Amino acid sequence: MGLIDSIVGQVGDALSNTDNSNQGGLLEVVAGLINNPETGGLQGLINTFNEKGLGETIASWVGTGQNLPISGEQVQAALGSERVQAIAEKLGLSSADASGGLASLLPQLIDKLTPNGQLPEGGLLEQGLALLKGFGNQA
Repeated sequence: MGLIDSIVGQVGDALSNTDNSNQGGLLEVVAGLINNPETGGLQGLINTFNEKGLGETIASWVGTGQNLPISGEQVQAALGSERVQAIAEKLGLSSADASGGLASLLPQLIDKLTPNGQLPEGGLLEQGLALLKGFGNQA
C-alpha cells in the first residue's frame, strides 16, 4: 500500500502545517465528495467542475503537471452555495472558511489520488479515502 501511505503522509503534512482545528473534518468532507456514489464519485466531481467552467483547473489536479489554484469562491460556484453552507454548518465554520478549506484540500487530495494522471481503478480509491478519513479523525 505504498501509494496510499504516501497520500496519507502528504495530506497529514499539509494538515499539520495549518492551525485550523477543523481541517480533519474538512478532510472527511473532501473524501466524501470524492467518494460519493450518488454524485458519481471522483468522475462526477470532475464533471461538475467541467460544467461550471473549471475543467482546466480540475484537469491540472488530475494531470501530472503543476496544479492550478482555485479560490473559495470558485469552489462555492462549482459545488453550490447550499452544499458549501451545509458543510460549513456541519463543521461549525463560516461559508468562507469552509470554501477556503475546500479550495486548499481538493487540489492536494485529487492530485495525490491520481499520481499518474489517471483516475484510480478498482478499490484503490476507496481504500485510500478510508485511510484518510481515519487519519482526519485523529488529526
